[in-house]
Amino acid sequence: MTNPQTETHEAPEKPKAASFFSGIGGLDKGFQDAGFEISFQCEIDDFCTEILQKHWPDVKRERNIKGLDVTTIPVSQIWLGGFPCQDVSLARMGPRAGLKGARSGLFHDFAGLLDAGRPQVFVLENVPGLLSSHKGRDFGTVIRTLADIGYSLGWRVLNSKNFGVPQSRSRVYIVGCYRDRRGPAEILFEPECGEGDAEQGEPNGKAAVSPFKEILGDTVKGPVFQKIAYCLYACSARHTGTDWSRTYVTYPDGRVRRLMPRECEGVMGFPVGWTRPVAASYTTDDPDDIDTMRYQALGNAVTPPVAKWLAGRIKRYLEMAGAENAQETKPSRPTYQATEDAAIAARPAAAAPPV
Repeated sequence: MTNPQTETHEAPEKPKAASFFSGIGGLDKGFQDAGFEISFQCEIDDFCTEILQKHWPDVKRERNIKGLDVTTIPVSQIWLGGFPCQDVSLARMGPRAGLKGARSGLFHDFAGLLDAGRPQVFVLENVPGLLSSHKGRDFGTVIRTLADIGYSLGWRVLNSKNFGVPQSRSRVYIVGCYRDRRGPAEILFEPECGEGDAEQGEPNGKAAVSPFKEILGDTVKGPVFQKIAYCLYACSARHTGTDWSRTYVTYPDGRVRRLMPRECEGVMGFPVGWTRPVAASYTTDDPDDIDTMRYQALGNAVTPPVAKWLAGRIKRYLEMAGAENAQETKPSRPTYQATEDAAIAARPAAAAPPV
């Protein structure tokens, strides 16, 4: 007889996420913290690749999305990607090249892989300037391309300051669910407070839980503050993805200094030291060179707390979708009447009475 105290049970397999344009792993870390397994990464920058290797030494990794063979990508339920924003960003000086640019145009390479791989869900991240690039035509191209593959789509602009991150940083997130119209809205949007539920006959819907409260609930319990502190806004002449080195903090006497890399990591929601490379990897005698690479990598990164919130929503969606599929394939139980009729039919026929 099996002893329930000593019987071992295998842990359920984690859902897998493949990452493209991985950078220093902002999306990857958020999804990993929410219970996903990072199965694949693709990143061309040398410094960012070094940081990915530091935190995910055993993950399969490719350097260039161009010419990437989809068969080399491990099967994963989720694909993540923040394709380059430089050609659609409002911070760009002069006209924007949009999706015809060499960097933002890499979206088409991602879409080609998506068409071949067809993961259940994908998440794309970019700057809000994508919505207005070429008067919205570039965003229209993105949506049309993804829809033609077979994905139902939703998008939402999320600001990091609403997720426990001490800075105002808005980004647009596009979520696609393969042939499921309800999925993107279920993932991206919470139920409205006071909304009636006609199907259940309830007068009011469930009040939505704020993303900030969800994030906070993972770390502390009970009331620990009287009010939310003001977030940190960039104080620089230009607000570009690589402009961390020109963000300054003022001292009371009027002096200024720029944020240190470790402070930028905290402002972005990363653990302190996340972008510090392995000592033996870089032999430069000038520490400012390393700091410059850290600033640029952080300026292009996704804030992990936002990614974690999205990952939690997607995980619940996958669990619900799995439960629905199991219910649909489960054989129906026979009714009591059907069972009784079958039993009667199985009885031997009574012998005819003697004449």
